[in-house]
Amino acid sequence: MRELLLEIGTSVRRNKLRTFLTGFSVAWGIFMLVILLGSGNGLQHGVISNFGSYAVNSIDLYGGWTSKPWMGYNKGRRITLRNSDLEILVREFPEVREMAANSWFNDRNASSGTRFMKIFLRGSLPKIRRIEGVNVVRGRFVDESDIRLYRKVAVIPTQMVPVLFPDRDPLGAPLRIDNSTFTVVGIYEADANRSGASCYIPLTTGQLLYAANDPVVNNAVFTIEGIETDAAMEAFEKRVVRRLSAEHHFDPTDESALWLNNNMERYKTMSTVFRGIALFVWIIGLGTLLAGIVGVSNIMLVTVTERTAEFGIRKALGAKPASIIRLILTESVLVTAFFGYIGMVLGVAAMEAVDYVITHRPAETDGAGFAPTIFLDPTLDLSVAVSATVVLVVAGLIAGYIPARRAARLKTIDALRHNK
Repeated sequence: MRELLLEIGTSVRRNKLRTFLTGFSVAWGIFMLVILLGSGNGLQHGVISNFGSYAVNSIDLYGGWTSKPWMGYNKGRRITLRNSDLEILVREFPEVREMAANSWFNDRNASSGTRFMKIFLRGSLPKIRRIEGVNVVRGRFVDESDIRLYRKVAVIPTQMVPVLFPDRDPLGAPLRIDNSTFTVVGIYEADANRSGASCYIPLTTGQLLYAANDPVVNNAVFTIEGIETDAAMEAFEKRVVRRLSAEHHFDPTDESALWLNNNMERYKTMSTVFRGIALFVWIIGLGTLLAGIVGVSNIMLVTVTERTAEFGIRKALGAKPASIIRLILTESVLVTAFFGYIGMVLGVAAMEAVDYVITHRPAETDGAGFAPTIFLDPTLDLSVAVSATVVLVVAGLIAGYIPARRAARLKTIDALRHNK
């Protein structure tokens, strides 16, 4: 084995350019495959992260403006959802499992001691936490007793803590919002779906203090179950619109009167898009690998052709055809595996460097703590890169075996005459 490796080392040193070209074809193919797959994963992870832990089987329902006259009502009328609409959806639609709602009371002044800041205030029902995936890191979220008793409690984002409570624990501390005093009962982690300057309070408390006790909601959020097909989903949405059109007196065919944001459909659409992107990336990546395989095959063919006379001398000295084939195949495998490993390491290192830059770069927000992500964790399963390297090694093995076998089967005299 030692003599075999020494022979291969001598051959590599004698043909540096040929070895470099072979290795570059392999390394470049693996490198580009890792970069392409990592970039595709980074795009997918970034977009999906903007969903956070939002329930994908949920629908957001918003009131809009009528675009058609109906039963004596003019068009352009505002449709406002109310608490009674939530009860209708829960009572009359068996597909609805969990119901929640939000009302926004924006541009409020929050203060603690001598510190103050502008905030967005959101009145919510307790199930918002599970449906929208609110990550409470300390304390608790709004609960049913807060809703029933109109308690003045608030759940604040982590970004507000150093601004309003830099030197004390905010849990249990009073928080002044306009002319009302709330008690901080929880702290949550803001994400792309929730502004870093947005506080949660009980929906009933917000309606009482900031909406003159008018039971209006900006949007209803509910989860659905038992709907398996797109046709069933479309029929369900039409039934919802038709029922609420009777409640609010608008044309059930008026698409602008109610806005339904179906997160399940969005998620399906996104999954389809990313499957297409993944297929495209794999096609490009495999094309790059194929180019590397062709390069290896051509170079191995040239290598064997150049060394045919050398093989004739070996056979004249008593070398068996199997030893010649073993020499060529071992050289092919070692060169392909070595440079394939280099390409894989460089590709993974490049993706890790990109991930480091993205992770440690200050987030570009909109001034309220909103930081949407379009590229995140651009890494890939290492087994994919290893498998691609193995494919190239096997390709190099086959590429070397065919001409090596043909050269080894030549008669000694014909092999010695090859370069003459």
